[in-house]
Amino acid sequence: MYKLLLAIMLILSVLIIIAVMMQPSKQNNAASAFSGGAGELFGKTKARGFEAFMKRATTVMGVTWMVIAVALAYLSSK
Repeated sequence: MYKLLLAIMLILSVLIIIAVMMQPSKQNNAASAFSGGAGELFGKTKARGFEAFMKRATTVMGVTWMVIAVALAYLSSK
């Protein structure tokens, strides 16, 4: 069981990296990376289409990764 969960976690880690890299950038130029962009962070625009799907998929994979990490920690302590 431990090896199966470990394999799933490794695959999920790679998928999370890919999902994060596929998300569209919200920055207009390189200078906005240093200026903060708090106005965009708290904006009231909702993600739609591909952006919404990627956001939801990344969240689900992140939560699943955390659950598997806790399960692996529990199994390794026994």
